[in-house]
Formats: sequence, structure tokens, C-alpha cells
Amino acid sequence: MTKQALSVEDLRNIHVLNDPQLTPDGDTFAFVRQFISEDDEYISHLFLQKTNEDIATQWTFGDGKVMSPRFSPDGKWIAFTSVRGTKTPQLYLLSLSGGEAKQVTNLPNGVSQPLWSPDSSKILFATSFEKGDLPEEEKEDEPAKDEKSKPLVVERLKYKSDAAGYLDKKNKQLALYHLSSAKIDFLTNDEFDHEPSGWSPTSTSITYFSNKEGDEHLISDIYLFHLESRKHQRLTDGQGMFTHGTFSPDGQTLACFGHEKEYAGATHGKVWLIDLMSRRKKCLTNDWDVNVGDSMIGDIRSGGSNPGPVWSKEGNAIFILASQWGNTDLFQISTTGDIDPVTSGNHHVFGFSLDESNDSVLLGISSPVDPGELYMYSFDNNHSPEKKTSMNEHFIKNTSLQYPEEIRFKGKDGWSLQGWLLKPNGYEEGKTYPGVLEIHGGPHAMYGNTFFHELQLLAAKGYAVFYSNPRGSHGYGQTFVNACRGDYGGMDYQDILSFTDAIVETYPWIDKQRLGVTGGSYGGFMTNWIVGHTNRFKAAATLRCISNWTSFYGVSDIGYFFTEWEVGTDVLKDPDKLWDHSPLKYVNQIETPLLIMHGEKDFRCPIEQAEQLFVALKHRGKEPRFVRFPEANHELSRSGPPHLRFARLEELTNWFEKHLSY
Repeated sequence: MTKQALSVEDLRNIHVLNDPQLTPDGDTFAFVRQFISEDDEYISHLFLQKTNEDIATQWTFGDGKVMSPRFSPDGKWIAFTSVRGTKTPQLYLLSLSGGEAKQVTNLPNGVSQPLWSPDSSKILFATSFEKGDLPEEEKEDEPAKDEKSKPLVVERLKYKSDAAGYLDKKNKQLALYHLSSAKIDFLTNDEFDHEPSGWSPTSTSITYFSNKEGDEHLISDIYLFHLESRKHQRLTDGQGMFTHGTFSPDGQTLACFGHEKEYAGATHGKVWLIDLMSRRKKCLTNDWDVNVGDSMIGDIRSGGSNPGPVWSKEGNAIFILASQWGNTDLFQISTTGDIDPVTSGNHHVFGFSLDESNDSVLLGISSPVDPGELYMYSFDNNHSPEKKTSMNEHFIKNTSLQYPEEIRFKGKDGWSLQGWLLKPNGYEEGKTYPGVLEIHGGPHAMYGNTFFHELQLLAAKGYAVFYSNPRGSHGYGQTFVNACRGDYGGMDYQDILSFTDAIVETYPWIDKQRLGVTGGSYGGFMTNWIVGHTNRFKAAATLRCISNWTSFYGVSDIGYFFTEWEVGTDVLKDPDKLWDHSPLKYVNQIETPLLIMHGEKDFRCPIEQAEQLFVALKHRGKEPRFVRFPEANHELSRSGPPHLRFARLEELTNWFEKHLSY
């Protein structure tokens, strides 16, 4: 059977599996499957499957989204949040013995992040409301209010968010749902955001993390909250970024992720233990030069849940995900600091769930030619993980996908670097092909061995697609990830040019005269920088870009601290340095045809960054193409409105077809 080349529309044929969860007895697992409907809507449903079987059963139907499935510790219920005929996600309960899912909340600002108490009597969750204004549950037959628009009064430094838009006075609060009484107990009523984290084994205390120091202080602390006394105890010291505190099985120790901002936003995340008696904290991974967490960049999976550090049954080890050299794997870290990989290979472990006996683990694994499936791995043998789902089997069987070839090369100063190349679909020896260089965002992120629709699409269109992790990327140690700070457009730019040199030397069939370059966010900044400093690329496409650090400082939702962290100053201290690192300064040198694409609601890199670049180019007689996407924020390419994702990819491929074809 002849396989078909990948298309833009194939985004509809990809099933994205998220949030794998095992029952306490390890007998059954749940997951969420998401796809794009013919009506251009994201639809996600709950599936359950026996671990000794290979067929999953769909448990929810219809339109809407299901998120965050969580089994009760007694194995009787599964809780999840869902948008099913409601404006916001609400909490649902579904009996594992059968029956309909029951909606148990109807809060005006929705529900997220449900966590069962160990005794299965309560569910901790987050909801939003303004301090002093406890929400009442809305009635189902209550008509929608037709409210007129009101002025937005801004009094705080952090007044907008790319994810949430303009912020009002509402904050994320903690609440409990009691199964016996069906009542909601609001635990916090503050002017700070709270993130639920964990339960004590006795179901009498919870942990959460929060910044209670104000927007000017970029920290996150872990707190212990005692349900009976209603007292909060801060467990960290207000100096770092600490999150996801989880109790040991004996309740004596807390494990968490965190760092003390030694390298600002480029600091490696580490695993810490906090003794709850002495309040002393100890870093378990201080000597491990690896970032804790999933640093992988892709474009089909967005906003996956982070389980935090997961304790072994005996309480002598912790399981975490970590990323290095283009792969994300599951690791086991003993409480004495020994680190052992549980998985290995050229892949992306995007989720995991331990069974309570710790005999096995459920894994979500993706590869460059597989959007992702679920696997069971037994600790009792050395066999490879056993594949349990085949949701993308039809797509893979019928679609021509390219497996990347890895290339190691040296930077201008001798640093070891890693990149990959996808050959064009239908590659034939003796022919020459155009090439497209892709540059990831972040910059503190990592390209690697995961499925990436856009990269595969460009290969399907006949391009050699090459991508690398220049300095500033995660995966290669703390010195490497920190190296671009204060040097944007310096050695990171040289790494990308060295990579391009290595590619065209290794693969002489790539036409040096027909190279394109594209990237988003930091990748958009670097695309702008490249075309302002070299003419070796015949066409470029800049996405959700940064062009002017001077204005970025005051318009981005993170600008007031990101410019200091990454460029090394802000507009009030050294505007000349910000301008020197701004691609807009070099616009007179841009000769490369440039496609500029940007979301209208992007608050991370606001659209004025694209506007300035477009106007400057047009003003000097150039012909850029500027495409604005309504309703789209910074996440357009990953989770934006599907019809706009399709339009963006059509614009991108048409641009390179116009400029790189013979």
C-alpha cells in the first residue's frame, strides 16, 4: 500500500493521548483522547482500559472536553473536569460500577486540578474568585446575564496573561468537595493565586504553592495547610521557585521541584526533600547536571499535567521525568541521591502513572514518527515497555513520515552541539532539494525525539528540514542553558550558522541557494536577527516574534522581568543594550523576503512587535507579507483555534513554495 504524504488536514487524523492514570490496584487505566472535529473544535473524551487487554472503552461522548481524570484511592470513582454544555470546566464524578457521569459543581469560574484525599472522602480543586466574594453555585436554568462592558482598572504590575488575557481581581483559590454532603468548602479567600499540590496520608493536611510576596517578587513557595486548624505554614523561604510538594507515604517528608534562581529563568529544576519536623530542605539532585521536568518542544500536545515528584510505595525513592540530549525519560531517584533511568531510547515520555504496588508503571511515549501511545512497563523484568493502545495506528500506517537523522557538530568555539535532519518525502539520490531551518522558542526548551507535525509537513512538501538545540536550550547541562543570557544574537546565532554549515556539508544534495528559515517566539527573534545579519537564506518566516526589546519590556506579560533575566538589563537601566539586541535596529540590512505571522491576542510577544517590523520594512520599500490571526494568542501553533492553525500552516508552506521552488 502506498502511503500518502502528510498534509495540513492530517491534524484532524491525529489522536492526542493525555493524562494516563492507573487505578490503585493497577488493574485499569484511564486517559484522555483529543482530536479536532470536522467543525474545527477540539473534542476530548475519557477512555478506560484493562491493563491486561489491548482495547480501550470510551466512557464519555458528545461535544466538549474532558480533562484531569483521577481515580479515587478506594477504586470506586473517577473524577474529572469537563466542559459539557457549560461555559467553564466543572467537576464530575463517575462510578466505576457504571452509570452516568454526575456534575457536582457549577461554579461561575470553573474548576481545575482535582486531587482526591487518601481516604476518598474529599476532592481538592482550584477555582477562581475575588477576595471576599465567595462564589455561589449557578442554577442550571438561570438565564445568561447580558452585561455591558466595563472599564478595566489596572493597579498591579502583573495585569495580563497570555493564557488568561486581561486579569481582573480574581485569584485562583483552593476548595474541597465533600462526597458525603455534596458540599463545597472554600479553603482560601486571598489576593494570591494558589496551586493545589498534594495530600497528607491522613487526609488532614494539604500542600499548595503560591507567591504571596507580590508581583515584583518572582518567587514560588510551598505551603502546608492544616484542615482542622485552618492554619497555613510556609515551608520554603521566599527566595526561590518551589512547586509540586508531595508527601512521603509516612507523612514525614515532602518532595518538591525547585531552584533558588541562581541563573534566573535558565536555572535547572531540581528535586528537593523537606523534613516536616525540622523544616530543613535538602537538594537530592544538586550534582546531577540535568533539568528536572519535560523540556520537549512539539506542536500537537500542549499543557499536559505535571504529577510532580511521585513517591515509591516504600518511600525510599521518587520518580520524575527529566530531559537530556533530545530525549525525555522516566528516572528513579533514591532518597540518598542515587539516580537510575527507568526508560531509555530515542523518544519522549510525556506522562506516567505508577501502580500502588510499584510493580509496574503506565507510560505515555511519543517518537518522531508516532504522535504517542500508552505502554505498560514492569519493574520485575528487563523487557521493553508493552504497547497497550493503538489510537494512531491508522494514521501511521497510511501516512509517509520521516525519521530524523541525528548530527553532532562543533560550534564556532568548539562546543559540542546536536541537531537533526528530516529528508524530504520521496527523497531520491542524485536530486537536489531545498532546505528549511527551524528554530525553537524558549529559548530554554529542547527539540528532540517527539512527534512534530509542522516539521513533518515541511518534509512532506519536499524540503530537507533541519533543526538543532543551540546554546540556551535545555538538555545539555546548566552552563549550556545559561550561555545565551545577555548574549542573544551572539554565540547562539553562531551555533545556528555552524549547524547550517554542518548540514549542507554533510548533505551535499541540499541546495545552498534555496534555504529557508523559520521559528516562533525566541525562534522568531532569531529569524529576525538572522535576516538582519546574513543573506544566505532565500526566504524567512517569523512567527510570534520579538523585534524590539525596548518596547517588549512594557507590553509583554513577562517583559518587566524577562528582559532583565535574558538580555541582562531593562529599558530604565540600559536602553542602548536592549536596542543593540533588537532585530529592528538592523532592519536596513534585511534583504530576505519575510513572512510575518502573529496572533492578535498574543500577550507574551504582543503583536506590536510584528507591527513595528512590518512598518519598518514597508517604509523602506520592501515587500513583507503580514498575516494577523484573530482570537489567537502565543499558543496558536499548538493549541490555537484549529481553523487558524490550518491557515497558519498554509501560509507557511505557500511562502516557502513561492520563494524556494525553481
